[in-house]
Amino acid sequence: MFGVCRSLNSLPLKTLKDGVLSPCGWLVSTRNKFTKSRIPNELFVERSKEHEKYGGDPDQPHKLHIVTRVKSAMRRPYWEKDLVKELGLQHAHKPVIHKNIPAVNNKLKVVKHLVRIQPLKTPYGLPAEQDMADTYINSKGELVVHRLLQPVDHKAVES
Repeated sequence: MFGVCRSLNSLPLKTLKDGVLSPCGWLVSTRNKFTKSRIPNELFVERSKEHEKYGGDPDQPHKLHIVTRVKSAMRRPYWEKDLVKELGLQHAHKPVIHKNIPAVNNKLKVVKHLVRIQPLKTPYGLPAEQDMADTYINSKGELVVHRLLQPVDHKAVES
């Protein structure tokens, strides 16, 4: 800066906000452009209405996520490709269920632009172990137990 401003010594000195005198007023003005955050404050306001929009409750968060990869991991950095593989999302549009815990959520935050995350709703409660083979996830993100009817044993009627 000294080399640039050496030839400007004959110019009158400009006073700055800090009380420092400088012959180069144009250098100081560019410095102040990058000190203030350009992110609007509206982005940091709590958005409680989104819980109603997505059917969630802030007091009772869902226990399981349905994670589906909707974009390709090609031409992405290696750490995103590793996380896609680690989360079991190698195949596109194939849903995978993960727990809603901070360890998993931190991984999902890195690849959030590649995946769709939905809460797993259980309108009929969690199924028992013997019912796990009869469950499926419908398009609304609900875990439905589709039980097959068991044949009734016919007792012989004595006459």
